[in-house]
Amino acid sequence: MPVASLLPFTATPNRKSASPTSFRLTEKFILLLVFSGFITLCFGAIFFLPDSSKLLSGVFFRSSSVEAETSVHLNLGFPLRVLTPKVCICCSHGLFALFTGFSLRQGIRVHISKALSLKGATIVDALDTLYIMEMYDEFEAATEWVESNLDFNMNAEISVFEVNIRFVGGLLSAYYLSGKEVFRRKAVELGEKLLPAFKTPTGIPWALLNLKSGIGRNWPWASGGSSILAEYGTLHLEFMHLSELSGRPDFAEKVMNIRKVLNRLDKPQGLYPNYLNPNSGQWGQHHVSVGGLGDSFYEYLLKAWLMSDKTDEEGKKLYYDALQAIEKNLIRKSSGGLTYIAEWKGGLLEHKMGHLTCFAGGMIALGADGGPDDKTGHQMELAAEIARTCHESYARTSMKLGPEAFRFDGGVEAIATRQNEKYFILRPEVIETYMYMWRFTHDPKYRQWGWEAVQALEKYCRVEGGYSGVRDVYANTPNHDDVQQSFYLAETLKYLYLLFSDDDHLPFEHWVFNTEAHPLPVIKKQNVEIRH
Repeated sequence: MPVASLLPFTATPNRKSASPTSFRLTEKFILLLVFSGFITLCFGAIFFLPDSSKLLSGVFFRSSSVEAETSVHLNLGFPLRVLTPKVCICCSHGLFALFTGFSLRQGIRVHISKALSLKGATIVDALDTLYIMEMYDEFEAATEWVESNLDFNMNAEISVFEVNIRFVGGLLSAYYLSGKEVFRRKAVELGEKLLPAFKTPTGIPWALLNLKSGIGRNWPWASGGSSILAEYGTLHLEFMHLSELSGRPDFAEKVMNIRKVLNRLDKPQGLYPNYLNPNSGQWGQHHVSVGGLGDSFYEYLLKAWLMSDKTDEEGKKLYYDALQAIEKNLIRKSSGGLTYIAEWKGGLLEHKMGHLTCFAGGMIALGADGGPDDKTGHQMELAAEIARTCHESYARTSMKLGPEAFRFDGGVEAIATRQNEKYFILRPEVIETYMYMWRFTHDPKYRQWGWEAVQALEKYCRVEGGYSGVRDVYANTPNHDDVQQSFYLAETLKYLYLLFSDDDHLPFEHWVFNTEAHPLPVIKKQNVEIRH
């Protein structure tokens, strides 16, 4: 299998000049760097605004860079390049130690989920972030760790969903960005390890899988042992690419079968319940959410169509039909004028919106162009309203960071009323929506809102060993949970970086982000051999 090469980061040869607003924000970021000093994770680069061609001239990848003589056999349909790195924005002596699990501050912990049970989640999740930010020294160190230490031959039970979006997605993205064969090899190897999860009567995969025995099961709390919509519905992008890179059709066949099962089922009010029994093929409890348990299923319907170069008409129809049902049954407006997405439980609405649900603003904006002509403007307005609501959930806290969930009942709007919903664990969904909204509208408020989030993260979440979640965003001083989630590096920082980048940096016509923010290339219909 020939080595895949670096995909173009830019859609056009020349970068756009920055607006006056961008320069003002750039100055803020430079000051932040001066006063912040050494950031252990070496993600100080996130606080530069790459709008300024003066500041970052020559930093981003350009078509004039040295090209390698490599043949690539991929259905991508646009030029692939291996580009010579020119500039490393910043370096860190502490990053790799943190990646490999060593504490740089007593009490700070890099997130290693029991559901993952694999070492290296932070390394693999952050690979593409390192590469995109041109932190090549750290990227090479992480690559060496993957080559020498990333091992899937263990007697461990893992979450198929989490391992797929973080490990498989991270490895695939690193391969497409760098062209390093180790990432392709590891991604396919891990994909093969996940295939036994599909050995159920319906082909709907188990949530949990022992990598050694191949024995799967579901979470015992999930509606009588059901599979979860957001888990079995968030495999499509990665598995389609595994088939492309391995030449094995079975990866794609597994995820296409999931659609066949869903197509046979009646949907209550056109909605998809969060639970499905993999043995009977019937819905479990009728709980519908665009947040936790459901969220990325809808995202992957849309992105499957986009990643197919808009040839997956079935995915497109499923997405727009689902969005119509969501708008009719779940989307409401508060008395104060805030649009929110409620949850549906057995026909009754719970007027609660989770932080996870805030990704929907970006999703709806991303899909607005592909809907019926008379819906495009409406969908962009809806996306903007959701972005505003999620911003309000941040603005109405003491720390200007959003709670895990917020409510619209009992006289409150966009506020968490329960103690177990007041925490913030460095989640990316609000920043993600800001990034998409900026790309599609260029309304400066989205960059301003992103800057507000940067200030809050620096003030309340930054600790000596990295960044930590906080237990109560309504408190005046932070009570840190001392956990840095791997998605902070994979998603939150990457989306912030892209929010302040030009539109032709990882352009949407060439790249689709998986739900962990790992960019995957659009797969062109025709099979084209491309030479550099």
